[in-house]
Formats: sequence, C-alpha cells, structure tokens
Amino acid sequence: MSFLSKNIGPLDRTLRVSGGVLLIVLAATEIIGQWGYIGVVPLLTGLIGTCPLYTLLGVSTCGRARH
Repeated sequence: MSFLSKNIGPLDRTLRVSGGVLLIVLAATEIIGQWGYIGVVPLLTGLIGTCPLYTLLGVSTCGRARH
C-alpha cells in the first residue's frame, strides 16, 4: 500500500470533513477553546482521502475494488 493511496471511504470522508468543519467553526466562534482547531486534521485527511495513520495500521475503509 502506497503512502498516498486512497484509504478513506465515502462515509468516512463525509464524517471527517463534517466533524473537522464543525470543530473549526466552534473554535472560531469561541464556543470551545483553541484546541478545536485540531479539526484541520480530519478536514484535510477527508478532503485528500488518505489517512497516514490508516496507512501505518494497514486499515482501509474504501471497500473492495471492483474487478
């Protein structure tokens, strides 16, 4: 498995992007503390479609490739 190969499926990507945006908005509006900017991580991994931790652990939520 290549480091930059896609390993995040559509549902996982949607949840990451939504959660990341939510955390960033809550931090920007000072509803939660500065730690909310950690939402940048799931936002970027969701947009890119690759999670480095998944790569290290050999995990993929993409499902099987169709032949």
